Amino acid sequence: MPRYALQIEYHGGPFAGWQRQAGGLVSVQGAVEAALAKLEPGPHTIAAAGRTDAGVHATAQVAHVDLTRDWDPFRLAAALNAHLRPAPVAVLACVQVPDTFHARFSATARQYLFRLVARRAPVTHDKGLVWQIAAPPDLTAMREAAAHLIGNHDFTTFRSTFCQANSPVKTLDRIDITDRPYPGGREVRFDLAARSFLHNQVRSIVGTLERVGAGAWSPDDVRAALAARNRAACGPVAPPQGLYLVGVSYPTNPFAV
Repeated sequence: MPRYALQIEYHGGPFAGWQRQAGGLVSVQGAVEAALAKLEPGPHTIAAAGRTDAGVHATAQVAHVDLTRDWDPFRLAAALNAHLRPAPVAVLACVQVPDTFHARFSATARQYLFRLVARRAPVTHDKGLVWQIAAPPDLTAMREAAAHLIGNHDFTTFRSTFCQANSPVKTLDRIDITDRPYPGGREVRFDLAARSFLHNQVRSIVGTLERVGAGAWSPDDVRAALAARNRAACGPVAPPQGLYLVGVSYPTNPFAV
């Protein structure tokens, strides 16, 4: 059976997350599998690089699927997009890959972006796509706090109580915090990279760093929270609408031209 890798973009607002849900809840996985069923009858199961939560977006999710027919990848992507309409999901690229490729287990890194907008007027064009706060945060303090989180640590404080990972120990390779002009205010961007993340880890980190930027926490409070290894020591969890899965890395990029 030929295996295909799909690069998928989606707006997470209408979905209960990536993973197929019981009880009729709409998921991104379910939408893509339903589109596949219209091309090849029968149930389909696709595996993804990351299981994003309800309301979380993606610009470069990666999934793979095994099909019985030998499809031209370009035509497969076009057919899937036709059947996905009008859902806010699009297949950006499709390639045939070896049977040894696995969207999740072959991945060597994942990159997330979190968008925070600081302005008093309500956002309009980016409604549902950013987390909005009123006042610009202190970037210097947030960067100092974020430095405590870089490297290999026990991230129990920053993982959901529902996290199913076998270990809370992860290596966070990068947290870059930058800002740029935004109409009527500023946009702050958090870029995070790691081989893998715990459930709610990124949103827990961003929500805690926002407290530092607001002056409610000190950078050293973040160091102490990490050392506590206790979920109760975490700051607020940032809302999902500002979070995007923006990249998945592999030893060889399957989508490279």
